[in-house]
Amino acid sequence: MSGIMLAVLGGKPAVAPLSSVEYLVVAGGGAGGGNDSGGGGGAGGYLTGTVGISLSTTYAITVGAGGTGSSSAAQGASGNPSKFGTLVNGSTGAVGGGGGGKSSTGGLQDGLPGGSGGGGSYSNGNGGTPTSGQGFVGGTGNSSFGTGGGGGGAGGAGANVTGGNGAAGGIGLNWNSLGTFYAGGGGGGGNSATVAGAGGSGVGGNGGTTTVQATNAPTANTGGGGGGAGYSVVSPTAGSGSSGVVIIRYADTYTAAASTTGSPTITTTGGYRYYTFTGNGSITF
Repeated sequence: MSGIMLAVLGGKPAVAPLSSVEYLVVAGGGAGGGNDSGGGGGAGGYLTGTVGISLSTTYAITVGAGGTGSSSAAQGASGNPSKFGTLVNGSTGAVGGGGGGKSSTGGLQDGLPGGSGGGGSYSNGNGGTPTSGQGFVGGTGNSSFGTGGGGGGAGGAGANVTGGNGAAGGIGLNWNSLGTFYAGGGGGGGNSATVAGAGGSGVGGNGGTTTVQATNAPTANTGGGGGGAGYSVVSPTAGSGSSGVVIIRYADTYTAAASTTGSPTITTTGGYRYYTFTGNGSITF
């Protein structure tokens, strides 16, 4: 008899052991640029795909924090990386989002590189460069209009300043149509009461104005960038980036993981078993 014989248990074909899983790994988002009319923070690096795993092997999970916004004349702090062991992009994992450029005082107007690049400040700052395959470039600022460029997002570049409005952050992405967007860039800071740039896809923070402070990325564990500080606000403060996330899923016909640490949220829906890590931990299949 030719072909491969299937092992039979209780009259049914045996299920092959789990050998691969799908993943979403999002790094922490960058903070917006400080002082005034800063660039928006870049979104955390966004990685997704399918990867082979080994049973009885423990994989460390790292979830990166977002960059913290500053009230001083400071370039935005970049976000921190997220990792699924070394299975996804080796030891580098998803790269933290680049911080936004600050005002002209003392230089550093350009957005920082990152998973997605930070936006440039109003003083003709250039957008930060992205990491290949993880996000998009930040937008450029413009001194003629006094507004900052948007931070890059996982789904598109941060907007360049083309007029008096603060530029919008780049859009995020909705992994497997689950309803939550991840890794939207922060909006650039503006120079009047109405010109703040909007955060990308509702998960990036909005830029500040002359009357309203920039906002932090509004939703934790989405990797959104923070908004750039507005102009002439009292103690203008840049928005902070959001922390990242690691999500692992596989068909629920397979058994649950042998063990986890770090208290991931475990759900079974739509034919899949999900492990959502919002903090550091581990998983053993």
